[in-house]
Amino acid sequence: MERLVVSFTVNRESRQVTVEPRVTLADALREHLGLTGTHLGCEHGVCGACAILVDGRPVRSCLMLTVQAEGADLLTVEGLAHPDGTLHPLQQAFSDCHGLQCGFCTPGMLMTAVHLLATNPSPTRDEVRVELSGNLCRCTGYRSITDSVLAAAETLLAAEAAER
Repeated sequence: MERLVVSFTVNRESRQVTVEPRVTLADALREHLGLTGTHLGCEHGVCGACAILVDGRPVRSCLMLTVQAEGADLLTVEGLAHPDGTLHPLQQAFSDCHGLQCGFCTPGMLMTAVHLLATNPSPTRDEVRVELSGNLCRCTGYRSITDSVLAAAETLLAAEAAER
């Protein structure tokens, strides 16, 4: 079968993969680039475990073909932590507020929440619930996840205020 070279940026690093046209972005990230933080749950775009940011917007990577990502800027859960290993405020809040249980849904929740806080730095509890409503978790009642996002929002706002 024909194979194509696809170039994009992943977590601030230029990358290339050679894939068959039918390979999903989730499979390319996991199998070709070793970025296994992007989880595959339903593989139908329903659960949200595979959510990443493509050009700053959340995308279900199980539904996107790798060839569609040509030239795109991708951010996966592996790209959230700072280069020195310091966790992103969302990652820290998920840990502090018990926003993760088994951890399977966590990467998709984090990536969806990154987009939310980038577009709405001070969301209400209901806005967080609506934004995360497309991400399924089988372990929690979502309260701790929502608390985590709200705590991270406070941390990010405080850091922004301190920089001024």
